[in-house]
Formats: sequence, C-alpha cells, structure tokens
Amino acid sequence: MSDLYGRHKAVLPDWLALYYQDPLEITHGEGRYVWDADGKRYLDFFGGILTTMTAHALPEITKAVSEQAGRIIHSSTLYLNRPMVELAERVAQLSGIPDARVFFTTSGTEANDTALLLATSYRRSNQILAMRNSYHGRSFSTVGITGNKGWSPTSLSPLQTLYVHGGVRTRGPYADLSDDEFIAACVADLEDLLGHVRPPAALIAEPIQGVGGFTSPPDGLYAAFRRVLKERGILWIADEVQTGWGRTGEHFWGWQAHAEDGPPDIVTFAKGIGNGMSIGGVVARAEIMNCLDSHSISTFGGTQITMAAGLANLTYLLEHDLQGNARRVGGLLIERLRGVAAQLPGVREVRGRGLMIGVELVKPGTDTADPDTAAAVLEAAREEGLLLGKGGGHNTSALRIAPPLSLTVAEAEEGAAILERALRSCVQ
Repeated sequence: MSDLYGRHKAVLPDWLALYYQDPLEITHGEGRYVWDADGKRYLDFFGGILTTMTAHALPEITKAVSEQAGRIIHSSTLYLNRPMVELAERVAQLSGIPDARVFFTTSGTEANDTALLLATSYRRSNQILAMRNSYHGRSFSTVGITGNKGWSPTSLSPLQTLYVHGGVRTRGPYADLSDDEFIAACVADLEDLLGHVRPPAALIAEPIQGVGGFTSPPDGLYAAFRRVLKERGILWIADEVQTGWGRTGEHFWGWQAHAEDGPPDIVTFAKGIGNGMSIGGVVARAEIMNCLDSHSISTFGGTQITMAAGLANLTYLLEHDLQGNARRVGGLLIERLRGVAAQLPGVREVRGRGLMIGVELVKPGTDTADPDTAAAVLEAAREEGLLLGKGGGHNTSALRIAPPLSLTVAEAEEGAAILERALRSCVQ
C-alpha cells in the first residue's frame, strides 16, 4: 500500500484529497461491504460518495453491463441510442416536470454546468442565486457558485453569484427562530436582495446540502422562495445529485419536501443513478432545454454501457422499494445515533433524512467546529471496519453517513455500534 501511495503522490495533484493517514485501496465489494488490498472487510456507510446507491456488485447491474459490453459500449450522441432513449423516458416521467426533456452527462459537475448554461441562455442573464454552504461541482462555473470556501479554489467565475440565507437551519443569523419565522426571514432577505440587483437567471439549491454536511432548511423554504422567483421569471434549479432517487426516504426527490407549487424548472442528477457508472443529467421543460441556438453533442454522456447500468439500477430500486427501505432503516439509524449523541457534549447535532445522515462535532460547550475530532472518529471507525464520509461548511467537522439504500436493519445496527464506540473513544 505504501508503494501505491508513493506512486499516487508522484503523478497525481497535491489537491486530490485522500481519506485516512494510511490511505485505503478498495479492491472489491459485495452488497453493503467492501474489502481492501489486505483482505480486510468494511461496512460501507459512504457508498463512494453516495454513488453506490443499491449495492456493490449487484448481479442485475453486472449482468446488464456485461451484456451491453458484448454488443457495443459506445457510439456518442451522434447516433440513435436505444438505452439512452429508454432511460430518458423513465427519468422524464419520474421528474414530474411537464413536457420534460433529458440530457445526459458524465457527472454531477457537468450536469450542473449544463443547467447553468441553459438558465443563463434562457434568461439572458449571468447572475445566479446560490445558497450559502452549498457545493455544486468542480468545474470553473460550478466552483464559482459554490458557497463553501473549502471547495471553491478561485473567486474568478463567468457568473455573478449572489448568496442567499437558508441552507443551514441551525447556524447563522436566523438559527434561533421558529421554522415559520426562519422561512419568513429568509424570504424577506431574498426579496430585499432582489430589490437591489438586476433579475438573476436562476436560483440553484441542494434540497439537502451534501458536501456542506447534510444540512437543510425547514420543509417549504424553497416553495416560499419559488413564489418570489416566479413573480420575476427567475428559474429554480434543484441540484439532486446527492438527494435524488429516494435517498431521503420520505420523497423520491429532495425538492418534493418543498413542492407546494409544482416541480422545479430544472433538475440535475448524477451519482446514485449509475450505481458507480458515470451518469449525470439534466431534466427541464422543453422550452428551457431547447433554448440553445447552436448545435451540441456529448461524446460520453448517455453512452450505451452506462445507460444499461442506469436502467437496471433504476428498475431494481423501484421494484425493491429502496426508498421505503431508506425511510424505515434510516429512521431507526437516526434515532439510534441521536440517543448516543445525547450523552456526548461534543456532538452538536444528528440530522438528516432517510439514509442521508450527518453527525456534526464541535468542541464541547461551544459551537466551534472540531475537524480534528471528526478526523479521529473517521480513523477509529475504519479500524473497526466502518467507512464514513466527512463534510461541513465549518472545516469538515460533520461525519456523513450514506450507505447503499438496500442497507438492512442488522447492518445499520452493526454500523451504529461501531460508530458509537468510535465517538465515545474520540469525542469528549
């Protein structure tokens, strides 16, 4: 492993982050478990950053990929592509967007980049509203709208970004308000902001902020924002790269917690739909999707082998009601972890929905982030065979829990027990 780490450092960028003091090489997986190069087994509570949505080495997906690879792997979007059309039909129907059109990309970053292109072209404006503590990708345009300085390496951008309150319920100037008062204050702030600038193209928002540490506003905030935006013709882009496909348990899409006035104008997706294959995409009303006045293609977006994987993965997800499983098992896991947190002053909050759970760590008796302890918990959990993620807008002091949606009750209890021991050994 040390040889591989040395080779990694010799040829890859210094800013390419790795977890763990002794970085881990994962060689194979099955179900909710993965194995490292030394043969040690781990319960996977992060799923390749929320990407292994159903299970590792799921036979239905493996079979679909193998059969498609035996026919043709790739042809580009210059040719008719049956698997791409079939997956687009299903995504359009599931999106809830009327007269929907779907464009496939290779990542969530590229999906959000495409949504920004569509919104700014449609509205003839380069101004974008984004949420504080947000993350939308690593391209030049998406880092320019990311409201988390730890993941935005430059302030240069082709866009003018205006950051709005509301993505974090328990921090900031409105944290002490009731939910209704919080929403009212955020809406008032938005209205005040819009009174000082030319009309922006769109608001882009994650229903639950992923890299931000699984933070979210009260239900209904984006519906309240939407009413203000619609009066001015401003579009709503829901970044569902991490929240989509039933992960939150209560809803298939994260935006549905804010759905009083119908679906967003544009939805972006990625990660879980491919179960590890590189799929991203955008779904929007036809008038928005078709607003571009020049030709475009995608060399790798929608390629046959990834579309075959997406179709098999989505079919499995729906037929096995993994959204319902996320609601049931995730609910048990959240309550179990809240019981542990209540005994540890260094755990500020256990939050989330379904199988998208954040555990925020602070220095006891304060609201000061404690990234060192978060890193220590990550290491301790790994030693006992549990893989977690990290995040948060306050120096990555939140543990992120997002296992495959097929997680069983027994596996949830196994992971919770390991995490409890890691927390008790590291958190004061």
